[in-house]
Amino acid sequence: MSPDLPDDTARAAGAWLAHLAAERRLSPKTVEAYARDLRQFLAFLGTHLDAPPTLAALRCLTPLNLRAFLAARRREGIGSRSLMRQLAALRSFAKHLERGGEASASAFAAVRSPKVARGLPKPLTAAAARAAANPDSRAGEEKEPWILLRDAAVLALLYGSGLRIGEALSLTRAAAPVGGADSVTVTGKGGKTRTVPVLPQVARAIADYIAACPYHLPAEGPLFVGARGGALSPRIVQLAMQHLRGALGLPDTATPHALRHSFATHLLGRGGDLRAIQELLGHASLSTTQVYTKVDATRLLAAYDAAHPRA
Repeated sequence: MSPDLPDDTARAAGAWLAHLAAERRLSPKTVEAYARDLRQFLAFLGTHLDAPPTLAALRCLTPLNLRAFLAARRREGIGSRSLMRQLAALRSFAKHLERGGEASASAFAAVRSPKVARGLPKPLTAAAARAAANPDSRAGEEKEPWILLRDAAVLALLYGSGLRIGEALSLTRAAAPVGGADSVTVTGKGGKTRTVPVLPQVARAIADYIAACPYHLPAEGPLFVGARGGALSPRIVQLAMQHLRGALGLPDTATPHALRHSFATHLLGRGGDLRAIQELLGHASLSTTQVYTKVDATRLLAAYDAAHPRA
């Protein structure tokens, strides 16, 4: 946290962040985001109240103070989704203080979360998803062959196993689903692990990349490496997908994460069980997975409108 904070607030903030990491087992990136959210709020309070944001000041907060903060963030161009996450972080901090008898969380509970318009996921067609995972789709690029094989292997994992990009890039060489392996275990959000199947063609794509990679891949080192041998950045995979959008004429919604959406939508369209898809995706709540039923219904209606003679 900021060294300018009052000692009591800095101590409480540090204890809260340690609780998030150790007891709630949130990922380091989530803890970092929550710390940033709290820093921004406390910096605002210092100016808004014209006084240091001590624990005594936090005990006197009203819903009006919180709404002023959200309004200020809104004027800075922050969207509803980010504001909702920031408010969730502040509520968590307030509840932590309340459990320790240092403040009340009532002011935070009295403020409504911003409404977020949830759009439907935009999957690719099965043909486009398969093409994205084919290294031949980028044959015209001036890239080393092993890099094209690497990118194709990552994208094949996203579509073939429904992984998040961070899950795929966190795999170690020892965890690579090759040599007859038909599944892979990944660590998802909240540190939860799950085992997902790996199709033979995906395993072959990974094996082809490993065989072509010019770097030694230690067992506990990253499976996917960058051009200089370090861990592969998600940004590189996003750029690869950007090139594919141009090469294959795909829409702007064709991102690496759209391959995960495609995995779920195509499974559901072929009669996959919703609960099983939830497990494969690593969703904590079935309601998160149910959004794909709306996607499938939308696709069916679009096909009906395009093909039915009386539509």
